[in-house]
Amino acid sequence: MRGRHTDIFTMHKRVSSKEHLNFLEKEENLEQSHSGVCKDIGNPSWKRPLPYVVVATLSSFLFGYHLGVVNDTLESISLDLGFSGSTLAEGLVVSTCLGGAFLGSIFSGLIADGLGRRRSFQLCALPMIIGSSISATTSSLGGMLLGRFLVGTGMGVGPPVVAMYVSEVSPAFVRGTYGSFTQIATCLGLMTAFFIGIPAKSVLGWWRVCFWISAIPAVLLAFLMEFSAESPHWLFKVL
Repeated sequence: MRGRHTDIFTMHKRVSSKEHLNFLEKEENLEQSHSGVCKDIGNPSWKRPLPYVVVATLSSFLFGYHLGVVNDTLESISLDLGFSGSTLAEGLVVSTCLGGAFLGSIFSGLIADGLGRRRSFQLCALPMIIGSSISATTSSLGGMLLGRFLVGTGMGVGPPVVAMYVSEVSPAFVRGTYGSFTQIATCLGLMTAFFIGIPAKSVLGWWRVCFWISAIPAVLLAFLMEFSAESPHWLFKVL
C-alpha cells in the first residue's frame, strides 16, 4: 500500500513538473511576442515614409529652382522680349514671382486644412505647370509676368505644406532628419537652376528650355502625390 502511494506521488510530481515547464515556456513566448510588438510600435520603420517625403520635397526643389532660374537667363529674356536696359521691367520679372508667393503663402494653411496635404501639393503644382509653360512660350513682357506670378502662387502654397506633411508622416526618431530634406531640396533647386542656365548667354532661346525643364518636377509632384499617403494628423482631424 505504501509503495503504491509512493508511485502515485511520484507520477503526480512528474506531471506537475512537466506542466510547470510548459507553463514557463508559454509565458516566455508570450513575453517575447509582447516585447516584439512593443518594439515595432515604439520604433516604426523609417523606410516606409521616405518615398512620400522625397516626393513632397519636390515642392521645395521647385521653390529653389524658380528663385534661381532668372539669374543667368534674365539678360537673354530681356533681349528676346524687348525690354533690354529697363531695370524696372527686369525687376518686375524677378519680384512678380515673389509677389505671387506671398499671396499663395497667405492661403496655404486654409488650403492644407481644407483639401488635405496631398491635394494641396497637387494644387500648388498646377499653377507651376501652367506658369512655366506660359513663361517658356511668351513673346511679351506681360506674358512673362503672368507666368511668373502663377508660378509664384504655387511656390507660396508648397513650402508650408511640405513642413507640415513631413513632420506628420515621419517617425519621431527621424523627424529632424527628414525635416532637413526640405532645405536640402531648396538648395538643390537653386544649384540646378544655376547649372542649367549656364548656356543661356551663348545659346539663342535657351532660357525657354530652362522654363520648360521646371515643368517636369511639377508634373512629377502632381502625379506621384496621387500614390502617396495622406497625413494621419489631417485624417484624424477630419474623420
